[in-house]
Amino acid sequence: MSDLPLMARELDSADELADKRKEFVLDEVVYLDGNSLGALPVSVPGRLDDVVRRQWGELRIRSWDESGWWTAPERIGDRIAPLVGAGPGQIVVGDSTSVNVLKAVVGAVRLVGEERDEILVDATTFPTDGYIAESAARLTGRTLRPVTPAEVPAALSDRTAAVLLNHVDYRTGRLHDLPALTAAVHAAGAIAVWDLCHSAGALPVGLDEHGVDLAVGCTYKYLNGGPGSPAYLYVRRDHQDRFDSPLPGWTSHAEPFGMRPSYEPAPGALRGRVGTPDILSMFALEAALEVWDGVSVDTVRAKSLALTDFFLKCVAAYVPDGKVESLTPLPHDQRGSQIALRCDAAGEVMRRLIERGVVGDFRRPDVLRFGFTPLYVGFGDVERAGRVLGEVLATWGTP
Repeated sequence: MSDLPLMARELDSADELADKRKEFVLDEVVYLDGNSLGALPVSVPGRLDDVVRRQWGELRIRSWDESGWWTAPERIGDRIAPLVGAGPGQIVVGDSTSVNVLKAVVGAVRLVGEERDEILVDATTFPTDGYIAESAARLTGRTLRPVTPAEVPAALSDRTAAVLLNHVDYRTGRLHDLPALTAAVHAAGAIAVWDLCHSAGALPVGLDEHGVDLAVGCTYKYLNGGPGSPAYLYVRRDHQDRFDSPLPGWTSHAEPFGMRPSYEPAPGALRGRVGTPDILSMFALEAALEVWDGVSVDTVRAKSLALTDFFLKCVAAYVPDGKVESLTPLPHDQRGSQIALRCDAAGEVMRRLIERGVVGDFRRPDVLRFGFTPLYVGFGDVERAGRVLGEVLATWGTP
C-alpha cells in the first residue's frame, strides 16, 4: 500500500500527456466527473469574450460571413472527425444528442426498404435514446425491440431496419464491440447507428474503418465543450446523397437564402443541419477542441487504460474487503474510460467524497461512477481518490 504514492509519482513523471493539464482550469480537487462534464479549457473564456464583444458587439450581422459563423457546423465537425476516426465532410455539429438520435434513427430507417419493419435498440441505453427510438418507431410505422448488445446478433433478421447501440455503457463503463456488431448488422442488411457520447475523446472509434453508417455524440464530456455544448451527427459518405432527415430546416436547404417553398436538401453531411447554429456554444466548443492539437487518440487510450488499471489497484489496496464491487469489465477491450463501483449507500458515500475533494458521481440505486479524462487526470489524482475512498468506507457509520 505504501508503494502506491511512489508509483503514482513515477507514472506521472513518465506521462507524455502530463503537460496538457496546464491547458485546463483546474484546482486542487480531484475531478473524476469528466464523463459527465469536462473541465474548462483555458482558451475558452477569451474566445467567448471575442465572440461576444467584437464579433457580436461590433461586427454584428457581418460575422455570419466575416467571422465564420455560417460555416461553423461543418468546420467544427471536421475538427471532431479525426477524434472518432472519420474523414472530412461527414460530420455536422449542432442541436442536442437527442435531436441527432432522432435524425439518425429515422434517417436510417429511410435508407432501407419498406419491408423491414423492426428497429432494435440497446435495452441498457441511456433513457433518452430509448425514448427517442420509441418515437422514431412510431413516426416510421416500425416496431421497436429492446435487446442487449450481446443479444443483437441473434436478434437480427430480414425484418431489421436499424440498430441503435451505445459504444460505452453509461452506467458500467463496458465497451461494446463496435466492429463486430456493425459487421453483424450489415450482414443482416440493416443500418448501424452508434451513440458515441461516452467514447469520443477517450478511445479510438474508427467510424470509417469499421463502416459505421450513422453516429451521434455529445461534446461536453471528454471533448470538454462546456455545459449544453452542441452535439454532432456523422453520416457516412456513401449514404449522404440518400440521407433523408426527418427535420429538414432552412440551413440544410440546398439554397438556404432562396426561401423556396419546397425543400431540396443540401449536398453531403450539411443535410444534417436544421436551424440557426448556436454560435456562442459552437465557438466555445471550437476553442475547446484546440487542446487536441498534436494529441494522438491512441496515446489517450493507452493512458486511459493505465489510469483505470491503477485506480482498481488503489481500490484493492485501500478499500476494506467487501465494501465495493466493480461493475466495469477488467479486460481492456471491454472497458471504456470510467470505473463504476457498486456500493451500499452510494449517494451518501459520494457526498462525503466530494466534501473531501474527490468528485465523481452517483447513479441510482447504488453506483459510484468515476470518469478518467486522460488529458488532465494524473496518477497522483487517482492514488488520492482511491485512498480517500478507502478512508471514507473504513469509517462508514461513524459520526
